[in-house]
Amino acid sequence: MNQQESGFVADRELQLVWDVIVSGVLAADPNSTGGYDMVDIPSSIKRQAMDRDFQPSVRIGKTGVTENIIEEIRGQLIKRKLVKIKINKGIYERNDRAIVWNHLAEETSSVLVLARGNVGVLWFK
Repeated sequence: MNQQESGFVADRELQLVWDVIVSGVLAADPNSTGGYDMVDIPSSIKRQAMDRDFQPSVRIGKTGVTENIIEEIRGQLIKRKLVKIKINKGIYERNDRAIVWNHLAEETSSVLVLARGNVGVLWFK
C-alpha cells in the first residue's frame, strides 16, 4: 500500500468514527490504549444538548484552542457536566472541526455529544 492509499484508509477510518459520533446514538470515548470505547449517551443529555435555549458558554476565537480554553472547559464540565462550545467562523476549515472536537473531548476527559457546524457539546460523565 503506498502513502496515498494509506492516507485514504486513515481518512476513511476517521470518517467512520466521526459518523458514529455525530449520529448521536453512541459517542466515541478515547480509552487508555488510544482506541475508542463506545459510550451510551442518556436521552436526557441529548435533549439538553439539542435544546435551543442551551447557549454556548465557551467561544473559541482567533487564538484557537489554547491551554486556557481547555482549562476553562474542564472547570465548566466539573460544575455543570454539559458545556456548549462555539467556534468563530473562519477559524478552522470544515474538515478540521472534527479534529478540534475530538481533541477537546480527549483533553477534557469528556464525551462529544453533539457536533453540528461550528457548535459542539461536551459531556463529563
